[in-house]
Amino acid sequence: MARYIVQFMKDVLGENGHEAEICQRSMEVDAADKLNASDLAKVRFCETESVTEWSLHADRVHVTDAEFSS
Repeated sequence: MARYIVQFMKDVLGENGHEAEICQRSMEVDAADKLNASDLAKVRFCETESVTEWSLHADRVHVTDAEFSS
């Protein structure tokens, strides 16, 4: 299994009228691939945020490989 960093991103409108992208939550998950990492993180996000649908609190999910420094 590989380790992935999954970020739940949301577009918000700032006081200055400009749109900005913010990270609602970031988590590391172990999964077979990026798709499985996304699915697992969505379940965990819902549990953590006490919601039934992750997309109510985020617009998209970014999945990247976790980098380990030696």
